[in-house]
Amino acid sequence: MEPVHRSPLRIVAPVAVVAFGVAALIVIANTSSSGGGGGGGATKLEQQDLGAQQKAAARRRRLLAKGTYTVRRNDSFSSIAEKTGVPVDRLQQLNPDIDPQGLHAGEKIKLR
Repeated sequence: MEPVHRSPLRIVAPVAVVAFGVAALIVIANTSSSGGGGGGGATKLEQQDLGAQQKAAARRRRLLAKGTYTVRRNDSFSSIAEKTGVPVDRLQQLNPDIDPQGLHAGEKIKLR
């Protein structure tokens, strides 16, 4: 009878699984406690995001106060709705004579 040769992978594979598990736990532990001792303050990225949201809200208010939107290159009703906060169906109701598929740069869209 010939001796049975066992592959070294029988030992390496379980060790790799355990190592992966330990690495995953380390990453999870470091991610959940990344707030540090800052007392709950916003990170720089969060502050930038908040600033961008405030600018977008101010832009929406200006556009709505003006009552019209000038179409830019590659604009669609959905992108205009996102920029202005006016739903697409409302834009279509306000602008029945405008083809949503054929918007042209410089065209004026009613917002209210």
